[in-house]
Amino acid sequence: MSHSMTMKIWQGKYDIDDVWEIVHRPENDDKRFELLDGQLFEFPLAGFQHGVLAAQMGFHLFDANERLSLGLVTARCGYHPPNDRWTLFGPSAAFTRKERVQYPLAKKYAARMPDIAVEIASFCNPLDWTHRKLPKYLKNGSQLVWIVIPDSESVEVCRLDANGEIQSEVIDVEGSLSGEGVLPGFELELTKLFAS
Repeated sequence: MSHSMTMKIWQGKYDIDDVWEIVHRPENDDKRFELLDGQLFEFPLAGFQHGVLAAQMGFHLFDANERLSLGLVTARCGYHPPNDRWTLFGPSAAFTRKERVQYPLAKKYAARMPDIAVEIASFCNPLDWTHRKLPKYLKNGSQLVWIVIPDSESVEVCRLDANGEIQSEVIDVEGSLSGEGVLPGFELELTKLFAS
C-alpha cells in the first residue's frame, strides 16, 4: 500500500514542541503524528488488528519485564533522539532499560530511543515508513526494532552489526521472538501472537 493512501505530509518544518501543540488540538484527536528530520507525517487511527497486536506485544514485554524488573515498558509513547528535536516516533510498544531512564519521568516525550521498539506494519503505519525510521532508532540507542507484519504473519528483527550497519532477519510464524541480551526472559512463539 502506498504512503499517499494513508499518510499525509504537512508543509513546513516542525520540531517536537510543534507536535506537542498539534496533537492537543481537538480536531486531531483521531490522528497520529510522527516527525522525521523536521517533516511532519499524519496517520489515521490504527485499525482493530493493529490494536490487538500492539496490545499483545506490550503485554508480553510487560510480563517478561515484571519478572526481572529491568526497565520500563510503554505503549504509544513519543520518543526522540536526545540531541534531535526534529525527529519523533511513537512505537506501538517499547522497552527501555532502567539505566537509560531519567527520573522524574518526562511528562512530554522521552528524550531517548527505547532499547526495544515495536512497530506494527499496517495501513496506518506502512512497512516502507517503518523501514525509513530504522536508522534513527538504531543509531540513537535502540538495540532491537521488531516490525510485526500481520500480512505475512512474521516479525522482522532489526539491529546493528559490529560495523554499525543495519541487519534484519525475518522470523516466520513457526519461529519465536527473543529479547536476547536486552530483555532476558522474553520469549514469544509467533503462533501465539498471530492466533487471533
